[in-house]
Parts: sequence; C-alpha cells; structure tokens
Amino acid sequence: MQQQAISLLSLNELIKSTLDSHLAPTYWVIAEIGELRAGVRGHAYLDLIEKSDGNILAKIRGNIWSYTYQSISRKFESTTGSALKGGMNIMALVSVQFHELYGISLVIKDIDPNFTLGERARKRQEIISRLTNEGLMDLNRQYVLPIVSQKIAVISSVTAAGYGDFINQLDQNPQHYKIHYQLFQAAMQGKDAVPQIIQAIKHIEDLLLEEKFDLLVIVRGGGAQTDLDCFDDYELAKAIANASLPVVTGIGHERDESIADLVTHTKLKTPTAVASFILSGFSEFEDNLHRNLVSIERHIQARLKSEEAGLTDKTHLVTNLLRQKLNECNLALDRYAQQARRISLYRTEKESIKCVHLDESLRKITERKLKQAEEKLGQYGKTIDRLNPQTLLQRGYTKTEKDGIPINKQTLKIGDELITYNKRDKITSVIKKLETNEKQKG
Repeated sequence: MQQQAISLLSLNELIKSTLDSHLAPTYWVIAEIGELRAGVRGHAYLDLIEKSDGNILAKIRGNIWSYTYQSISRKFESTTGSALKGGMNIMALVSVQFHELYGISLVIKDIDPNFTLGERARKRQEIISRLTNEGLMDLNRQYVLPIVSQKIAVISSVTAAGYGDFINQLDQNPQHYKIHYQLFQAAMQGKDAVPQIIQAIKHIEDLLLEEKFDLLVIVRGGGAQTDLDCFDDYELAKAIANASLPVVTGIGHERDESIADLVTHTKLKTPTAVASFILSGFSEFEDNLHRNLVSIERHIQARLKSEEAGLTDKTHLVTNLLRQKLNECNLALDRYAQQARRISLYRTEKESIKCVHLDESLRKITERKLKQAEEKLGQYGKTIDRLNPQTLLQRGYTKTEKDGIPINKQTLKIGDELITYNKRDKITSVIKKLETNEKQKG
C-alpha cells in the first residue's frame, strides 16, 4: 500500500505551526557565546552552546537585530565594563523562531548583564581560591627587591604605547641613571596573550644562567576591560608566581586588579609608574650613600680635631713644666750668687778667692743644668713634632682607618671599607684580599 507523502515545505510549515502553538513567547536561557559576528547592517549573529568538561552538549544559532543589539550592548558594557564576546556565559531572553528556509534559531531580545558579572566574579574567585590553596598568592613576594635594578627583563609588545612610555622614561631620566633592559615580545591581549607571556617567562628563566637580570617587568597600556581578561588566567598567574625573579606589573588599568597583579611582587597601575618606581630606587640609594659619606666625613673631622686638641694640650703641659724647671734653676742661681756675695764680705782675701772660685763653679753648674734643661726641652719638642700626624704625613707616611679607628687596633675582613690619608688626599678603598704577614707571625 502506497504511503501518503507531503512536501518538505509542508513539513516545515507544520513544524513552525506546532512550535508556535506549543512554545511560550519567550524563555530565559543560560548559554555560552561560542562565536559572535557583527553584520554589515548592525545585526549580530552568534552561536549559543552548552558544554560539559569541554564537550559541546547543545548548539543553536542566535540573532540580535540591529536596534535591539545597540541597546543590549550599551547596557551590558556599562554594567560589566566589557563588550559581548565569545567565551562569555550569558543569560538571554529569547524567542524560538523557525523559518521554512533557514531552519530553527533564537531571536535574542535581552541579556542580563548581572548574570555575566556574577559568572565572571565566580570564576575569578575560584581561580583566586585555587592559587591560595596551592600557596601561590604570596610566593613571588619571597624575593627581596634589589636596591637598584640595573638589568631588567621586560615582557610587552614592541608596538604597545605603554612599552614606549616605559622605556622613554627610563632612558630620559633627569639624573642620567644607566639602566639596561631587554624586551621579550608577547601579545598583550587576545587569545594569544596567555601562551606567549608564559613562553616569554620561560625564555627569561632559561637565560638566567647567562644574564643576571635583577627584575622581571610586565607592562602594557590601558584598554577595554575585555582586553585585560587574559591577565585573569590561572596558568598565567601560576607562571608569574613561580618566576625566579621578583615580578613587577604595570598593566595600565585603573578600576580593578587583575589576578596577575595579585600574585606579583609589586603591582603598579601604569608602565610609567613602574619606570618611576625603578628610578626611585636609584635616587634613594644615592641619597643614602651621600648621607653616609657626609656622616663619615664629619666623624673623621671630629676625630682629627679631638686628636689635634689633645696633642696641643700635651705640648702646652710639657712646655709649662720645662719653663717651671728653668725658672727654678734661675732662682737657685740667684740664691747662690747672693750667698757668695755675703760670704765674700766676711772672709779673708784667700777665702774671698775661694768664694769667687765657688761662685764660678756654681755658675758653671747652673749653666750646665740650664743647657741640659734646654736640650731636654728641644728633645721633647722634636718628640712632639715626630708624634704629630701631620708631620708624618709630610714625610710621606700614610694613615689608614676603618670607622675612624686605626686598622692596627681592629680585625679586618674582606669587604671592609678603609679611609687612607696622605699629605694631599683622602682615599677610600675596599678590602678584596687579606694575607697574613709571615714576618710578623715569625
């Protein structure tokens, strides 16, 4: 018996009427945007999919007509800070449409941005929790930032405006600090950004045996929130946390921190802020060095002044003592002379002659004592002159101290800073090698 057949058009019309009569006008549907394409007339065409463990369980075409798309786009971006794009989970108000020629599709009438915002926040929190549980959130902060970062590995795009701003600020710093940097090229947005940045980090790690970088910097200029989604990736955050160098980011966004920012050693808002941060280390080191040099110089000057004052006091003391002894000799001589004159008045001529001889003897003894005192005074003066540090320096000797104390009174070690004085100069040096004086040991 021959079966009755209907045309394909009739079947499609039956499907259409059946759907129209049995389905509600609209449904709220949760799905992921698989692909989104903008049409020339302002319409949007997209594929909606549902996945589980990476496998697609369902798929259907969707359309957003031009007028509706403009309204939805403005509201969505205003709320989430991001434009609609593939990979986003959305909750959309849809109506089912079946066309006899084009088949079934969904007409999207509205999209709830709060659902997507919540989904992004949920995913972000899941990644943060995972990094925390794995001990990666603070791992990169274990490194101590170098006092001055003179060799920097930079991950950025050579065409990024932020990279240009960064190197210009380093190269044109007013203090003329010399900073060496090497660019490791990577995309800073889009699907290629994460694998390329991770590859750049691995490349830098491989070079560490040859290149002693002080710092790893990741910089890019500002952009839309969606351009920065790559910096919320778990694998990228893990690579940054496990880097063998302290990592500083200047990703150029003002509103929120990315997950990459959270795992770095130091996060800054912009590339120029990173450059300023690096240069501030040089300025701080220079200021500290200047303060220490001033302090050392003041200490040395005070010590020299104290030593000179002590030497002057000793000189005055010896001089006064010698003058006192000389005065005592003169007084004794006067007493002897007076006694001699008194004796000569009451003695015979013979006795007077004896007194004259006695007077002459006393005079010679006194002169000899006085000459001895003068010679001793001269010896004291020469001794004082020899002990004067300035005299020793004039003769070609030098004086070496550490922290203001002569080195013969200290135990020295490699790396100690010494100050040496000669007749004209003050010389600063650092001990690089110490050897025992074998003659002194014997």
